[in-house]
Amino acid sequence: MKLSLSNQMRMEQRMKLAPRMIQSMEVLQLPLLALQEKIEAELNSNPVLELDEEPQVQAEPAESKTAEDVEEKELVVGDDSDRVEDFQRLDNISDYYGDYFDGGSYRPARDDGQSDKKMEAMQNTAANEVSLNDSLKEQWRLVDAPEGVKAAGELIIDYIDDKGYLSVRLEQLHNKDKYPFGLDELNQALGLIQKMEPSGVGARDLRECLLIQMRQFPEDMSFEMELVGHHWQDLLDNHLPRIARKMNVSIERIGKAIERMSKLDTSPGLSIGRNENHPITADVIVEPDGKGGYTVSLMDARLQSLRVNGFYQKMVKDRGIDENTRQFLQKNIRSAQWFMDAIEQRKQTLLKTARAIVEFQKDFFDKGKLFLKPLPMATIAEQVGVHIATISRAVAGKYVQSPQGILPLRSFFTGGTEDEQGRELSYDAVKAKLQEIVDNEDKANPLGDDELRLKLTEAGMGNIARRTVAKYRSILNIPTARFRKKY
Repeated sequence: MKLSLSNQMRMEQRMKLAPRMIQSMEVLQLPLLALQEKIEAELNSNPVLELDEEPQVQAEPAESKTAEDVEEKELVVGDDSDRVEDFQRLDNISDYYGDYFDGGSYRPARDDGQSDKKMEAMQNTAANEVSLNDSLKEQWRLVDAPEGVKAAGELIIDYIDDKGYLSVRLEQLHNKDKYPFGLDELNQALGLIQKMEPSGVGARDLRECLLIQMRQFPEDMSFEMELVGHHWQDLLDNHLPRIARKMNVSIERIGKAIERMSKLDTSPGLSIGRNENHPITADVIVEPDGKGGYTVSLMDARLQSLRVNGFYQKMVKDRGIDENTRQFLQKNIRSAQWFMDAIEQRKQTLLKTARAIVEFQKDFFDKGKLFLKPLPMATIAEQVGVHIATISRAVAGKYVQSPQGILPLRSFFTGGTEDEQGRELSYDAVKAKLQEIVDNEDKANPLGDDELRLKLTEAGMGNIARRTVAKYRSILNIPTARFRKKY
């Protein structure tokens, strides 16, 4: 076998993302609240970046940006800019710019009797919310019971889920070799836990949860307790006439009892603990212009502008500073400029995208969800003049505030179908029409899926299959006709 060396030439294409391009894509994807956090992080990590209290024309960086700067220089946006050794290079700044500093030396704050603002902020910060498990254990400590029951209760509480239900059977917790209590102590402890707050906690199923709440209800609910306790399955199947015959009462009385029970909490544990619902802030505002059209603006246009500190721009030009300090400042100035450019590019891309969407979906903003048109992202990408992936990033996690409410920006991109006249109909418009038909139907004689399909066809929604109607009904959480019937 003979080994030899040879030279070969090969042509290939590779995609190389410059750091500046990567940062632009990251900033573009950020919703408004996340962008505010990003700005705060950059202000804390980059010493040359600051808020522009008086917005003006953005200053150019100290050195012009070349292709080498964009493609090959390392992007400094992370921990490198706030290391202690980096700031130690700036210890001798006052030697060259002593007139910029007030006195040129550090003076400790004097105790002038005024309150500490940081301490006030800490005192005014909301405390962490107590979890359901912590709340139940705090109540359990106050319960007077034998040691075996107390130990059993501690164990049971650990198996109560966030909704307030006991997630295991008591028999599974019974282990005489491991715990100093038996099944009787477990049952006694569970009975005591079910008397604690919130009402209904510790139930093993929905039926027991409702019974616990009805026993603790301030008003008499003995009829409702009998209804749930002895006719639960018929109640779930909506067989109200059968229940009325068995209980020898009118259907109207059963209906009123069901209405009272609807006020009970089916997930009592969720009333205690951390609220995981995150606030929604609209990135785009759509308002009527009074001339039949709409104006589109961005919420982040109200954010304070950023700028590069003029002192550091002046300092980096001074030949009297050492080279390490100069390089440190140049990297941070470049990073600050890239970050400000990324924010500006985000504004322009999001604004163009929103305006294109509003122009295409004008009928929706005028008349409502029934007039939402099918809209692929490629259409908007072509109109804006960017790649479809850029549109996807621009609308990700963003919301629009409009006369039709606060809606996800991505919800305007939907598929669709055509009716007999060739008109385009979005799937969301079909769902909205289905919901409208169900809301207006005769509840004493609700429509089946075949009848709903015919109603949709009569309403101009096209020839839709029965299984499609059933799928849309399931998506909208609309029960079948048997369960929608009211007596």
